[in-house]
Amino acid sequence: MISVFIVEDRVEQQIYLRAILGSDHNFELLGIAKYGHEAQKQILKYQPDVVMIDIGLPDISGIDVVRNMKPLCENTKFMVLTVHEEDENVFEALKAGAQSYIVKKSKPYQILDGIRELHAGESPISSCIAVKLLQYFPSKIPEAEQSADVNVTPKEKDILDLLAKGHSYLEISSLCYISVKTLKWHIHNIYRKLHANNRTEALNKYFGR
Repeated sequence: MISVFIVEDRVEQQIYLRAILGSDHNFELLGIAKYGHEAQKQILKYQPDVVMIDIGLPDISGIDVVRNMKPLCENTKFMVLTVHEEDENVFEALKAGAQSYIVKKSKPYQILDGIRELHAGESPISSCIAVKLLQYFPSKIPEAEQSADVNVTPKEKDILDLLAKGHSYLEISSLCYISVKTLKWHIHNIYRKLHANNRTEALNKYFGR
């Protein structure tokens, strides 16, 4: 059971997210807050596994909520769920401590997959956001310049490319014609070779900052 707290001021979006979480018994909705100041009190009280938060709140920015609460809730992971795709918002949210950035137009299964991956230690990001992030990366480091122990196989390179585009595990397993269990084994090997602990760190190390 993954406990979730929602910070969203629009009633229709609250209803939509509540319905999505209610469709899967593996999720527990702890509560919903409309205002940032109220959310901070509730997050500190409940210490949820995942907080889904909008940026544009009536009182303070959702980014400020993440920045304020991250040091106080070390085990809570923050997913920014927003209509904003501007570069400044993306980087400010990630710098504040958010581990995931999902646009609201995502399909329900993509949102649920994103919560699962975030809870499992990944950093799910919508593909349109991932493209913006990759625009700031230089071209892939030439193989001769990579560390000698980074011997990435063709299959692992394909997986890295798909991870960079923001695909979920289920989508990658389908595109690569392998099971999710096999995919996780490949990702484990990728992390080991790159000395990385999560998706973002692995992509940074492989493609360059």
